[in-house]
Amino acid sequence: MELREAIGRRRSIRFLKPYKAVEPEKIQVMFEAARIASHWGNVQTLRGVAIFKDSATKEVLDSLEGIILGWQIKLAPCVIVWYLDPNAVDGQSKSLLKLAEVGALGVGSKEVRVDGVQNILIPIFSGLGDVLKAPGISEVDCGQGIAQATLAAYELGLGTCCLGAGPGGPKLMEAMGAPEGARLLLLQTVGYPLEHWEAGGQRPRLPFNDLFHMNEFGNEFPRSEAIVDELKEDGMFTRPAPLPEREEELALMTKALDLKEPAVL
Repeated sequence: MELREAIGRRRSIRFLKPYKAVEPEKIQVMFEAARIASHWGNVQTLRGVAIFKDSATKEVLDSLEGIILGWQIKLAPCVIVWYLDPNAVDGQSKSLLKLAEVGALGVGSKEVRVDGVQNILIPIFSGLGDVLKAPGISEVDCGQGIAQATLAAYELGLGTCCLGAGPGGPKLMEAMGAPEGARLLLLQTVGYPLEHWEAGGQRPRLPFNDLFHMNEFGNEFPRSEAIVDELKEDGMFTRPAPLPEREEELALMTKALDLKEPAVL
């Protein structure tokens, strides 16, 4: 699947087949995609725990299904708990040196690059551990990893939906044995789609020119309709919601899954 088409298909799939298990090999592909994502300083703070409904302990499952968000968590055959481990920052010096050694950081010979990291960069960052561990850019880079994992999932024919954990998050982290100081990012349900991949159509979005600017705020970024037409042809943009068949599809899935209305979560 081409990247543009994959992006076009990458939408929240909330209705999954609860009876069809997800192969661990496919979750591995998602984790592989997340692992190679870019991260500042190459420190890699993103972590993930895949909870399989057919093999996880009762304690973990009870904590997972106790999350305030309801039916999506309960029906998904697999849920990835993405969290951030700020303690990874402690290995930043080694990570920066590795980047210099392989030619990904600095200029000049290997010796010059390594010397620059050791005598310039590392002293600058020393003593900033608490600042670097605080919420901020690490969350952004973790988001890149999760996005890559999501694209990999769609390439494999899976559907996913990212959800907040709510007040039940700390109990879930404790049940999983997450390291001290770890910050829960989000839960991602994973499974085989029960609904059509369009999931009702392209969701409403704010106008392009309200979001993006050139050179300074308020100077709208020029949007080429020729580019828009090209992306439509490539599959990045799909039919806008609501699709004419969506209400019938929702009614059928609600009945099949025995969901109680209103099932807004």
